[in-house]
Amino acid sequence: MSLLSRIVDVRMHHPERIAERLTDRPRGTMPAGDEKLMIIACDHPARGALSAGGSPTAMASREEILQRCVTALSRPGVNGFLGTADIIEDLALLGALDGKLVFGSMNRGGLAGASFEMDDRRTGYDARGVVASHLDGGKMLLRINYSDDATAATLAWCAKAVDELAEARVMAMVEPFVSRWDDGRVVNELSPEAVMTSMTIASGLGRTSAYTWLKLPAVDNMEQVMEASSLPALILGGAVNSDPAKARESWRRALALPTVKGLVIGRSLLFPPGDDVAAAVDETVGLLA
Repeated sequence: MSLLSRIVDVRMHHPERIAERLTDRPRGTMPAGDEKLMIIACDHPARGALSAGGSPTAMASREEILQRCVTALSRPGVNGFLGTADIIEDLALLGALDGKLVFGSMNRGGLAGASFEMDDRRTGYDARGVVASHLDGGKMLLRINYSDDATAATLAWCAKAVDELAEARVMAMVEPFVSRWDDGRVVNELSPEAVMTSMTIASGLGRTSAYTWLKLPAVDNMEQVMEASSLPALILGGAVNSDPAKARESWRRALALPTVKGLVIGRSLLFPPGDDVAAAVDETVGLLA
């Protein structure tokens, strides 16, 4: 029986088992000391972003996504998963999240390519849903576009989410970018100055930063960039890189910095060049040592 068939049978006949499985699964724990986190991410489909590795529909098959996520999560050294409720629930039913930290993706309303893409309101988890599903935190995307009024509403919503997650004493993972419109597309600025600016804005959200972590790209001059905030940070993988060795080297350099506490990698490991998910994950986990 396919993974999808097993899941659909539960969703059709016993949907109550989803909440039961999330409640009963063994939880993950934060690493001790200087040990780094390795988190697999898969929340792009909910924003209508299905491309990976040159294919515009690489992430359109749920069966294939689940198989790749299950493989990645089974590898030694992988601590956790980040995704939307549908994929988290699928993986929980399969037992793939047992013993893992799990983070729920909160705002997927800024659909890729839409005229309203900068209006990135919550359409996924809220703080109450994160707690009810026994997750370890919520992740929010914060794109700051100085020429788009929708940014103000997104900033206000993110600040409110930071407050609500802090009240529940779970992580608020904020992924900030300075962004701009370019010929109808939203483009994230990846200069050191832009990343530092986004970090300082994200760090100041809400009435407390006690539970806030940052999710950041690896860019040039990371030693200087990471001086912009005292918050713990996780490095994101971004789009599939045609030069995986170069990408891994950028992650390795970032991991050497004191405020960088791990990696959150999605498409780069789920759809790697060569298509060997297990090997790509194992090689990346090796950077954490």
